[in-house]
Amino acid sequence: MKQWMKIFFLLLLLVLLKPVLAEETDVRLDKATIDLADLPSLQRGAQLFMNYCAGCHGLQYMRYNTLAAGIGIVDKEGKVLEEIVKDNLMFSGDKISDTIKAALTREEGAKWFGTAPPDLSLISRARGADWLYTYLRSFYPDAKRPWGVNNRVFPDVAMPHVLANLEARYLNEKDGRQKFDGAILDLVNFLQYVGEPVQLLRQRMGIWVLLFLGIFFIFACLLKREYWKDVH
Repeated sequence: MKQWMKIFFLLLLLVLLKPVLAEETDVRLDKATIDLADLPSLQRGAQLFMNYCAGCHGLQYMRYNTLAAGIGIVDKEGKVLEEIVKDNLMFSGDKISDTIKAALTREEGAKWFGTAPPDLSLISRARGADWLYTYLRSFYPDAKRPWGVNNRVFPDVAMPHVLANLEARYLNEKDGRQKFDGAILDLVNFLQYVGEPVQLLRQRMGIWVLLFLGIFFIFACLLKREYWKDVH
């Protein structure tokens, strides 16, 4: 089966299962202000993902070079800055054209966490940006859990608080909570982009399509009037 067909059926499955995946929670979801045109935010989010998330989670439908081009890691001619990508974003894979895979295998993940960590290519479409933003900021200490933490949005989650050190570092600074929330927003912004890299292009094209349909509708009405004027 071709790659695009796999992606299509996976998207269809996510749409059908979204009510099941988006588990109900009593926690109020905080608003994530997404801006896919903010390239610095996407770049910071990509760096956070590679440093804190890519050990367990992959982005199997995204390639390093495609990602770099999409989030603006390019020179003035639009060529991908491969050395910067390799030094800052590539911790698995040998070629810049490789897909982004997790360093941890599914077997190792199941052994360590009880279940294999999911691929996050489409997590923003399955859960939503607000859910991700709130979830990543809702870990709290819980000695009863294997990793010593729990989550208010996803109770008894198997995932450890991988951003704990980052959070502690920010909280020691002035306005640390706002800085940490900003970092999480960058990460969620990045995951939102990965879920649909062509979203901005789709929206721009949508405006022109609607404009074309509007003009076409006017001419269609005039043509109909011309054809039917003799019938009446």
